[in-house]
Amino acid sequence: MSVTIYDVAREANVSMATVSRVVNGNQNVKPATRKKVLECIERLGYRPNAVARGLASKKTTTVGVIVPDISKSYYAELSRGIADIATMYEYNIILSNSDKRPIREVELLEDHLGKQVDGIIFMSDSLTDEIKKEMGTANVPIVLAGTLDANTNLPTVNIDHEQAAYEAVKKLIDNGHKRIAHVAGPMSRDINKFCKKVGYERALQEAGIPLREEYFIETDNTYDDAYDKWKKLASLDEMPTSIFAGNDEIAVGIMNGIRDDGYSIPDDFEVICFQHTLLSRVVRPQLTTIVVPLYDLGAVSMRLLTKLMNGEEVDDTNVVLPYRMEERQSTK
Repeated sequence: MSVTIYDVAREANVSMATVSRVVNGNQNVKPATRKKVLECIERLGYRPNAVARGLASKKTTTVGVIVPDISKSYYAELSRGIADIATMYEYNIILSNSDKRPIREVELLEDHLGKQVDGIIFMSDSLTDEIKKEMGTANVPIVLAGTLDANTNLPTVNIDHEQAAYEAVKKLIDNGHKRIAHVAGPMSRDINKFCKKVGYERALQEAGIPLREEYFIETDNTYDDAYDKWKKLASLDEMPTSIFAGNDEIAVGIMNGIRDDGYSIPDDFEVICFQHTLLSRVVRPQLTTIVVPLYDLGAVSMRLLTKLMNGEEVDDTNVVLPYRMEERQSTK
């Protein structure tokens, strides 16, 4: 049978309340008594019952984290930032993968709430009406990390994706390009549709460069599809001279297609992209990229959630983090 708080109290010849105060870090215990209780805990191998403590305090010190695809480096690095801050503030994490399925997102949200988590960090390509409805009835704080929110007024942590896309395309324009393709991720993702594409179009329009439908290519966000989509650009009578890619993986697919066709980067084509994962640095030539602070997105999201869970004062629940452009060898 497992050792209980009663066993520790009897062994140390103190009350169960005293043992509880020691376990919970209450300072109103004499040093000698604390030492005796801790020695008994160590000797008996007592492990506090987290569920029972949660029932007593009405807190489980557990946070639910829902991500679309943990195998993607974007979400892996973001989740690492969440985990480090959760550890710092002594919260446990339940990490769940939604597989980018809206029905699964709702199921996971309900599951986390059923587990009595103290708060939730949610990441998604797009917020459906159903998930918004579920979030609206949640009785714990929810923070959106790297996720666009137009209507729910939930706390969010992001960068200015539209402005970043604008600056990336302007870099290509300033380098003398007028035929600039945008190879994007799925338009079902709000950040792609309402931010990156809009920033791309704004940069072209301000420069007086006509928008050309054939220069906009949508992919499924994978290397293989991006590699195949290069063939579509290569078959045009008037090929683009530069490419703005939606993320590193798309950019690498495009770059390898370009090089396999015998062209040079950046002499024949310049390429710039979003994210700044490891891919952007290991590929040759190295990618010029908008550096999204993925770790910081996760860390700041978790810190914001701890404030909301603890009722601390929050100046701004819509946090916009800084980004930068890292210029490398894929542009001149």
